[in-house]
Amino acid sequence: MSLELNKFIGALFGCLLVVMLIHLTGQYIFTTGKPAIPGYDLPVAAGQAETADATAKPAAEPLPVLLAQADVEKGKVAAKKCAACHTFDKGGKNAVGPNLWGIISRPPASHEGFAYSAAMKERTGEWTFEDIDHMIAAPQKFVKGTKMAFAGISSAKERADILAYLRTLSDTPVDLPKAP
Repeated sequence: MSLELNKFIGALFGCLLVVMLIHLTGQYIFTTGKPAIPGYDLPVAAGQAETADATAKPAAEPLPVLLAQADVEKGKVAAKKCAACHTFDKGGKNAVGPNLWGIISRPPASHEGFAYSAAMKERTGEWTFEDIDHMIAAPQKFVKGTKMAFAGISSAKERADILAYLRTLSDTPVDLPKAP
């Protein structure tokens, strides 16, 4: 009985050895280098190549133009993304982030009772529409070292809507910037 068991185990290990050798040989024969740029080039007709490049990324509209077209109600809805960390009411308490009532034209790192990062404390001037737009787009890029752990909002239209809403959060709303 033990001789039969040894034959069976030997055959099993022999098969596993053959499969492993085939696998290693296949990897050696069919190795492919890692492409410099992952993906596939799609065929494009000769006349379409120039127009595809031209339409790939439309020119961004200036912020004053976007703000003139902004919708406060859409901004209020979009600002719910911010509500996870910020409050918006007058005299509101700080949450994970500072209260945003009257943020436009307020000096950075100035809301009482909030522990700002050193990077935010170093900022000077006042929050402008452009500054807040950049902050909402990519906080870590705009203020390197900020504690704000938010990926950002890539849509310029959505950011303009949020800015229009933030503008209303003041006793005396700041005038919109003039289009060039």
